[in-house]
Amino acid sequence: MNKPIKNYAFIDSQNLNLGVRALGWKLDFKRFRVYLKDKCNVDKAFLFIGYIPQYQTLYTQLQKDGYVCVFKPTLKLANGKVKGNVDAELVLNAMIEYENYNKAVIVSGDGDFCCLIEYLKKKNKLQNIFIPNHTAYSSLLRGFASYMIFVDKLRNKVEFKKK
Repeated sequence: MNKPIKNYAFIDSQNLNLGVRALGWKLDFKRFRVYLKDKCNVDKAFLFIGYIPQYQTLYTQLQKDGYVCVFKPTLKLANGKVKGNVDAELVLNAMIEYENYNKAVIVSGDGDFCCLIEYLKKKNKLQNIFIPNHTAYSSLLRGFASYMIFVDKLRNKVEFKKK
C-alpha cells in the first residue's frame, strides 16, 4: 500500500509579504495556502513570523487558514523598526520535521537558506522554492532555477482582492 505524499512548506513570512508588496500588491494568505495544497500537495505549511501582540487577530486568522505559525520574538530597533529574524527557526524546523515529509517547499528569496536548499536537493527532498519577487532575490538561488516558482507570476491566483 502506498503511503500518501506529505509535503511540507517552510515560509519566511516577512520575505514573502514584503516581496510582493514591493511590486504594489498584497498576498491573500488563504488563497496562497490553497495553492500550496492543490499544486504542491502541501500537507503542512509552517509560517515563520515575528510576534507582535497587537497582531493577534492576524495570527488567529492565519491559523484558521491552515498555517502552523512559528513565532519569533521581535526587537524594536533604535530607528523604530521592528526586527524578527526567522532564518534559524525555519532551517531548524525543516530539519526537525525532516522524517515527516516527502518533499519540502521553501518560500523565500533569501540566500541565507542556500545551505538548507542544497541539502534538501542532495537528499531528493526539495519540491520547490517559491520566490516572492522575480526582480529582487538572492543570486545565490540562481543555481536552483529548475525548482523556482515566482509568486509574483501567480498574482492572478493569490492576490488579495477587497470584497
